[in-house]
Amino acid sequence: MTDTPAVRLTGLAYVPRWIGGVACYITFGIGGLLSSLTILPLLRFWPGTELERIRRVQQAVHIMFRGFVYMLTWTGVIKVSPVNIARLASAKGRVVIVNHPTLVDVVVLISLMPNAGCIVKQGIWRNPFMRGVVACAGYIPNRGAELLLEDCRHVLKSGTNLIIFPEGTRTVLGSSINSFARGAANIALRTKTDLLPVVLRTDAPGLSKQEAWYQIPRRTIGMRVEVGETIDHIRYDALAGGNAKMARQLTRDLENYFKTNLEHDETT
Repeated sequence: MTDTPAVRLTGLAYVPRWIGGVACYITFGIGGLLSSLTILPLLRFWPGTELERIRRVQQAVHIMFRGFVYMLTWTGVIKVSPVNIARLASAKGRVVIVNHPTLVDVVVLISLMPNAGCIVKQGIWRNPFMRGVVACAGYIPNRGAELLLEDCRHVLKSGTNLIIFPEGTRTVLGSSINSFARGAANIALRTKTDLLPVVLRTDAPGLSKQEAWYQIPRRTIGMRVEVGETIDHIRYDALAGGNAKMARQLTRDLENYFKTNLEHDETT
Protein backbone atom coordinates (compact mmCIF):
# COMPACT_ATOMS: atom_id res chain seq x y z
CA MET A 1 0.00 0.00 0.00
CA THR A 2 1.32 3.40 -0.90
CA ASP A 3 -0.50 5.53 1.72
CA THR A 4 1.59 6.77 4.63
CA PRO A 5 0.92 4.60 7.72
CA ALA A 6 -0.89 6.27 10.60
CA VAL A 7 1.01 7.61 13.60
CA ARG A 8 1.79 5.07 16.33
CA LEU A 9 0.22 6.15 19.61
CA THR A 10 2.25 5.95 22.82
CA GLY A 11 1.77 6.87 26.45
CA LEU A 12 -1.45 8.64 27.44
CA ALA A 13 -2.34 9.23 23.79
CA TYR A 14 -2.97 5.49 23.45
CA VAL A 15 -5.45 5.28 26.37
CA PRO A 16 -8.53 6.65 24.49
CA ARG A 17 -7.76 4.28 21.58
CA TRP A 18 -7.57 1.29 23.92
CA ILE A 19 -10.76 2.21 25.77
CA GLY A 20 -12.59 2.83 22.49
CA GLY A 21 -11.39 -0.43 20.92
CA VAL A 22 -12.29 -2.56 23.93
CA ALA A 23 -15.69 -0.83 24.14
CA CYS A 24 -16.30 -1.78 20.49
CA TYR A 25 -15.72 -5.48 21.22
CA ILE A 26 -17.87 -5.41 24.35
CA THR A 27 -20.66 -3.70 22.41
CA PHE A 28 -20.30 -6.27 19.64
CA GLY A 29 -20.56 -9.18 22.08
CA ILE A 30 -23.51 -7.80 24.01
CA GLY A 31 -25.21 -6.73 20.79
CA GLY A 32 -24.81 -10.21 19.35
CA LEU A 33 -26.34 -11.80 22.43
CA LEU A 34 -29.28 -9.38 22.63
CA SER A 35 -30.04 -9.50 18.90
CA SER A 36 -29.98 -13.32 18.95
CA LEU A 37 -32.63 -13.22 21.68
CA THR A 38 -34.82 -10.50 20.14
CA ILE A 39 -34.75 -9.12 16.60
CA LEU A 40 -33.06 -12.01 14.76
CA PRO A 41 -35.52 -14.74 15.86
CA LEU A 42 -38.37 -12.37 15.02
CA LEU A 43 -37.00 -11.85 11.51
CA ARG A 44 -36.21 -15.56 11.16
CA PHE A 45 -39.74 -16.70 11.94
CA TRP A 46 -41.70 -13.85 10.37
CA PRO A 47 -44.00 -15.19 7.61
CA GLY A 48 -42.35 -15.96 4.26
CA THR A 49 -40.39 -18.66 2.52
CA GLU A 50 -37.32 -20.14 4.18
CA LEU A 51 -35.09 -18.21 1.79
CA GLU A 52 -36.90 -14.93 2.48
CA ARG A 53 -36.54 -15.41 6.23
CA ILE A 54 -32.82 -16.16 5.99
CA ARG A 55 -32.26 -13.20 3.67
CA ARG A 56 -33.94 -10.89 6.19
CA VAL A 57 -31.61 -12.08 8.93
CA GLN A 58 -28.54 -11.80 6.67
CA GLN A 59 -29.52 -8.22 5.82
CA ALA A 60 -29.88 -7.43 9.52
CA VAL A 61 -26.46 -8.95 10.29
CA HIS A 62 -24.99 -6.94 7.39
CA ILE A 63 -26.36 -3.72 8.91
CA MET A 64 -25.13 -4.60 12.41
CA PHE A 65 -21.66 -5.44 11.10
CA ARG A 66 -21.59 -2.14 9.20
CA GLY A 67 -22.28 -0.44 12.51
CA PHE A 68 -19.44 -2.34 14.18
CA VAL A 69 -17.02 -1.41 11.39
CA TYR A 70 -18.14 2.22 11.74
CA MET A 71 -17.34 2.08 15.48
CA LEU A 72 -13.91 0.58 14.80
CA THR A 73 -13.27 3.32 12.25
CA TRP A 74 -14.48 6.11 14.54
CA THR A 75 -12.21 4.90 17.37
CA GLY A 76 -9.25 4.69 14.99
CA VAL A 77 -8.72 0.92 15.14
CA ILE A 78 -9.15 0.36 11.38
CA LYS A 79 -9.77 2.32 8.20
CA VAL A 80 -11.38 0.36 5.35
CA SER A 81 -10.75 1.29 1.69
CA PRO A 82 -12.78 -0.86 -0.74
CA VAL A 83 -11.69 -1.27 -4.39
CA ASN A 84 -13.99 -2.60 -7.14
CA ILE A 85 -16.68 -3.05 -4.52
CA ALA A 86 -19.41 -3.22 -7.18
CA ARG A 87 -18.20 -6.75 -7.96
CA LEU A 88 -19.20 -7.79 -4.45
CA ALA A 89 -22.55 -6.03 -4.63
CA SER A 90 -23.48 -7.77 -7.90
CA ALA A 91 -22.16 -11.24 -6.96
CA LYS A 92 -24.68 -14.04 -6.49
CA GLY A 93 -23.93 -17.63 -5.55
CA ARG A 94 -20.14 -17.18 -5.66
CA VAL A 95 -17.42 -18.74 -3.51
CA VAL A 96 -15.64 -15.65 -2.18
CA ILE A 97 -11.99 -16.46 -1.47
CA VAL A 98 -10.26 -14.16 1.03
CA ASN A 99 -6.91 -14.03 2.81
CA HIS A 100 -7.07 -13.61 6.59
CA PRO A 101 -4.71 -11.02 8.12
CA THR A 102 -6.86 -9.80 11.05
CA LEU A 103 -9.49 -10.72 13.62
CA VAL A 104 -12.20 -8.59 11.97
CA ASP A 105 -11.88 -9.77 8.35
CA VAL A 106 -15.20 -11.61 8.15
CA VAL A 107 -16.99 -8.70 9.83
CA VAL A 108 -15.55 -6.26 7.28
CA LEU A 109 -16.53 -8.54 4.37
CA ILE A 110 -20.11 -9.06 5.57
CA SER A 111 -20.44 -5.31 6.23
CA LEU A 112 -19.79 -4.85 2.49
CA MET A 113 -21.98 -7.78 1.34
CA PRO A 114 -25.68 -7.98 2.24
CA ASN A 115 -25.94 -11.39 0.60
CA ALA A 116 -23.25 -13.43 2.32
CA GLY A 117 -22.87 -16.60 4.33
CA CYS A 118 -19.84 -18.36 5.73
CA ILE A 119 -18.62 -21.61 7.26
CA VAL A 120 -18.44 -21.23 11.02
CA LYS A 121 -16.16 -23.26 13.27
CA GLN A 122 -17.71 -25.24 16.10
CA GLY A 123 -16.33 -22.86 18.73
CA ILE A 124 -18.56 -20.07 17.43
CA TRP A 125 -21.63 -22.33 17.63
CA ARG A 126 -20.83 -22.85 21.32
CA ASN A 127 -20.31 -19.11 21.94
CA PRO A 128 -23.44 -17.74 23.71
CA PHE A 129 -22.85 -14.28 22.22
CA MET A 130 -22.70 -15.48 18.61
CA ARG A 131 -24.58 -18.81 18.47
CA GLY A 132 -27.96 -17.19 17.89
CA VAL A 133 -26.61 -14.89 15.18
CA VAL A 134 -25.00 -17.61 13.08
CA ALA A 135 -27.95 -19.98 13.50
CA CYS A 136 -30.56 -17.41 12.47
CA ALA A 137 -28.47 -16.21 9.51
CA GLY A 138 -28.25 -19.71 8.04
CA TYR A 139 -24.46 -19.91 8.31
CA ILE A 140 -22.90 -23.32 7.83
CA PRO A 141 -21.44 -25.35 10.73
CA ASN A 142 -18.06 -26.93 10.01
CA ARG A 143 -19.04 -30.58 10.34
CA GLY A 144 -18.38 -33.78 8.35
CA ALA A 145 -17.17 -33.37 4.76
CA GLU A 146 -20.26 -34.69 2.98
CA LEU A 147 -22.72 -32.81 5.21
CA LEU A 148 -20.64 -29.65 4.82
CA LEU A 149 -20.59 -30.01 1.04
CA GLU A 150 -24.36 -30.51 0.91
CA ASP A 151 -24.90 -27.43 3.09
CA CYS A 152 -22.61 -25.38 0.82
CA ARG A 153 -24.42 -26.59 -2.30
CA HIS A 154 -27.77 -25.58 -0.81
CA VAL A 155 -26.53 -22.11 0.22
CA LEU A 156 -24.86 -21.38 -3.12
CA LYS A 157 -27.85 -22.61 -5.11
CA SER A 158 -30.02 -20.10 -3.23
CA GLY A 159 -27.87 -17.26 -4.59
CA THR A 160 -26.05 -16.54 -1.32
CA ASN A 161 -22.32 -15.89 -1.60
CA LEU A 162 -20.10 -18.10 0.56
CA ILE A 163 -17.06 -16.48 2.20
CA ILE A 164 -14.14 -18.90 2.70
CA PHE A 165 -10.67 -18.29 4.15
CA PRO A 166 -8.43 -20.99 2.59
CA GLU A 167 -5.68 -20.22 5.13
CA GLY A 168 -7.96 -21.68 7.81
CA THR A 169 -6.70 -19.24 10.45
CA ARG A 170 -5.24 -15.77 10.58
CA THR A 171 -1.99 -15.17 8.71
CA VAL A 172 1.16 -15.65 10.78
CA LEU A 173 2.94 -12.37 11.43
CA GLY A 174 5.81 -11.87 9.00
CA SER A 175 4.20 -13.97 6.25
CA SER A 176 2.19 -12.74 3.28
CA ILE A 177 -0.21 -15.71 3.63
CA ASN A 178 -0.38 -19.14 5.22
CA SER A 179 -0.47 -22.20 2.99
CA PHE A 180 -3.91 -22.74 1.46
CA ALA A 181 -5.95 -25.84 2.26
CA ARG A 182 -7.89 -27.54 -0.56
CA GLY A 183 -11.31 -27.18 1.06
CA ALA A 184 -12.31 -24.02 -0.81
CA ALA A 185 -11.27 -25.48 -4.17
CA ASN A 186 -13.12 -28.72 -3.46
CA ILE A 187 -16.30 -26.85 -2.58
CA ALA A 188 -16.12 -24.67 -5.71
CA LEU A 189 -15.42 -27.59 -8.05
CA ARG A 190 -17.85 -30.08 -6.57
CA THR A 191 -20.68 -27.53 -6.48
CA LYS A 192 -19.65 -26.16 -9.91
CA THR A 193 -19.43 -22.61 -8.59
CA ASP A 194 -17.31 -19.71 -9.84
CA LEU A 195 -14.93 -18.00 -7.42
CA LEU A 196 -14.44 -14.34 -6.54
CA PRO A 197 -11.03 -13.51 -5.00
CA VAL A 198 -10.78 -10.67 -2.46
CA VAL A 199 -7.33 -9.51 -1.36
CA LEU A 200 -7.15 -7.85 2.06
CA ARG A 201 -4.10 -5.62 2.36
CA THR A 202 -3.10 -4.10 5.68
CA ASP A 203 -0.46 -1.43 6.25
CA ALA A 204 0.17 -1.98 9.97
CA PRO A 205 0.35 -5.03 12.26
CA GLY A 206 -2.47 -5.74 14.68
CA LEU A 207 -5.46 -7.98 15.48
CA SER A 208 -3.34 -10.95 14.51
CA LYS A 209 -3.43 -14.58 15.66
CA GLN A 210 -0.52 -13.90 17.99
CA GLU A 211 -2.38 -11.13 19.86
CA ALA A 212 -5.29 -11.18 22.29
CA TRP A 213 -8.49 -9.36 21.26
CA TYR A 214 -7.89 -6.65 23.88
CA GLN A 215 -4.46 -5.76 22.46
CA ILE A 216 -5.80 -2.83 20.49
CA PRO A 217 -3.35 -1.68 17.77
CA ARG A 218 -1.47 1.51 18.53
CA ARG A 219 -1.48 2.43 14.84
CA THR A 220 -4.67 2.58 12.79
CA ILE A 221 -4.78 -0.45 10.48
CA GLY A 222 -5.45 0.67 6.94
CA MET A 223 -7.32 -2.21 5.30
CA ARG A 224 -7.66 -2.18 1.53
CA VAL A 225 -10.38 -4.55 0.32
CA GLU A 226 -9.52 -5.32 -3.30
CA VAL A 227 -12.08 -7.37 -5.22
CA GLY A 228 -10.62 -9.30 -8.16
CA GLU A 229 -12.22 -10.70 -11.29
CA THR A 230 -14.33 -13.87 -11.25
CA ILE A 231 -12.43 -17.13 -11.70
CA ASP A 232 -14.51 -19.57 -13.76
CA HIS A 233 -14.61 -23.05 -12.29
CA ILE A 234 -15.22 -24.47 -15.77
CA ARG A 235 -11.61 -23.94 -16.85
CA TYR A 236 -10.55 -26.66 -14.40
CA ASP A 237 -13.06 -29.19 -15.75
CA ALA A 238 -10.76 -29.74 -18.71
CA LEU A 239 -8.03 -31.19 -16.47
CA ALA A 240 -7.58 -34.95 -16.54
CA GLY A 241 -7.31 -36.91 -13.32
CA GLY A 242 -10.56 -36.17 -11.52
CA ASN A 243 -11.59 -33.86 -8.69
CA ALA A 244 -8.46 -34.37 -6.59
CA LYS A 245 -6.11 -33.17 -9.32
CA MET A 246 -8.35 -30.25 -10.23
CA ALA A 247 -8.59 -29.20 -6.58
CA ARG A 248 -4.80 -29.31 -6.15
CA GLN A 249 -4.28 -27.20 -9.28
CA LEU A 250 -6.95 -24.65 -8.32
CA THR A 251 -5.53 -24.39 -4.80
CA ARG A 252 -2.03 -23.74 -6.18
CA ASP A 253 -3.39 -21.12 -8.58
CA LEU A 254 -5.32 -19.36 -5.81
CA GLU A 255 -2.35 -19.39 -3.45
CA ASN A 256 -0.08 -18.00 -6.18
CA TYR A 257 -2.66 -15.32 -7.01
CA PHE A 258 -2.71 -14.05 -3.43
CA LYS A 259 1.06 -14.39 -2.94
CA THR A 260 1.77 -12.47 -6.13
CA ASN A 261 -0.61 -9.65 -5.21
CA LEU A 262 0.50 -9.36 -1.59
CA GLU A 263 4.25 -9.73 -2.16
CA HIS A 264 4.11 -7.21 -5.01
CA ASP A 265 2.38 -4.83 -2.61
CA GLU A 266 5.21 -5.19 -0.08
CA THR A 267 7.82 -4.17 -2.67
CA THR A 268 6.01 -1.00 -3.84
